[in-house]
Amino acid sequence: MKADSSLPPVNLQCAVLTISSRRQAHDDTSGDYLAQALQAAGHTLQARDLCPDNRYQIRRILSDWIARADIQVILCNGGTGFTHQKSAIAAVAPLLDQTIPGFGELFRHLSWQDIGTSALQSDALGGQANDTLLFCLPGSTAACRLAWEKILLSQLDSRHPPCNFASVYRKATH
Repeated sequence: MKADSSLPPVNLQCAVLTISSRRQAHDDTSGDYLAQALQAAGHTLQARDLCPDNRYQIRRILSDWIARADIQVILCNGGTGFTHQKSAIAAVAPLLDQTIPGFGELFRHLSWQDIGTSALQSDALGGQANDTLLFCLPGSTAACRLAWEKILLSQLDSRHPPCNFASVYRKATH
């Protein structure tokens, strides 16, 4: 759907999931950043959680959120690095009805401009499940900031031309 900057922005209902076996609520700087960035952009935070890097626990939380009518966007952070413990992408991919291949490609390109070839070690995934947009980001706050500022802020803004992901929700919210 083409953006129309004359219309008021769409307020998206969002959730943030931090995937980490080391972080706790008090030191979840990436989850804090994403929750604050969503709200500063005019979106509503409907849910937030932190779970260990376990694909079945990740799927349980995400499946519940995907089934909820009051959540339109889920931002996951963590569990994407080049380690044996990474499980975010393996957990999320089977839940998606459709993927956004360009999201991971664009994220790694932008990341390469920041950290060089180390960008190869970060997975990023975007897709849709049951009309819910879902994005998996690396767990560092810098990576979350990069993804938010360079991709998600504009793509979750229904006024961003020529197109964006948020416009598909205009009919449902206005």
